[in-house]
Amino acid sequence: MKTAELTGSRDKKLGTADPLCENVRELLDLLGEDPSRDGLTKTPKRVADSLRFLTGGYGKDIDKVLNGALYDVAYDEMVIVRDIELFSLCEHHLLPFFGRCHIAYIPTDKVVGLSKLPRLVDVFARRLQVQERLTNQIAETIMEKIRPQGVGVVIEAQHLCMIMRGVEKQNSVAVTSAMLGVFRDSKQTRDEFLQLVRVRR
Repeated sequence: MKTAELTGSRDKKLGTADPLCENVRELLDLLGEDPSRDGLTKTPKRVADSLRFLTGGYGKDIDKVLNGALYDVAYDEMVIVRDIELFSLCEHHLLPFFGRCHIAYIPTDKVVGLSKLPRLVDVFARRLQVQERLTNQIAETIMEKIRPQGVGVVIEAQHLCMIMRGVEKQNSVAVTSAMLGVFRDSKQTRDEFLQLVRVRR
């Protein structure tokens, strides 16, 4: 049997037939590891599957995620969903960052199903990201799709690229915010949101 055939047979057996798996195998080799040793034979497929899951947001359609869950409600007070857990990958080092997202909006004439806001966070978090852009994308999408009087988004996150490497500061937390509409124009509205987010914390 030819060498190429042997290699192809081995790759199928190890579950590394696709290019992403092959690249992970090559990476392991470049790191000085033996991709064929017992503990690593299935690692390329596992890593490829993990990366596809963690970047699955690229393939999501926002309108399908919201699924028409906009309802006519005579309510013009603040709606807050806080402590939404998020996990994302830093685009600079491909290391995770994780934390919580707080979202508030003041309806104009429609409210969105509450479960849709965490789903929306996941759409943008499951991409290669920087926290600042992630914060803006969530806020801008809510403004575009729900058309409220305003929206506020705050994200608090820890970045493994700062904790495990680099400055190695284990307790550092990055905080970013995006304030649109009345949340930007009215200090009172903005302060109310920030105070309500702080109460439980």
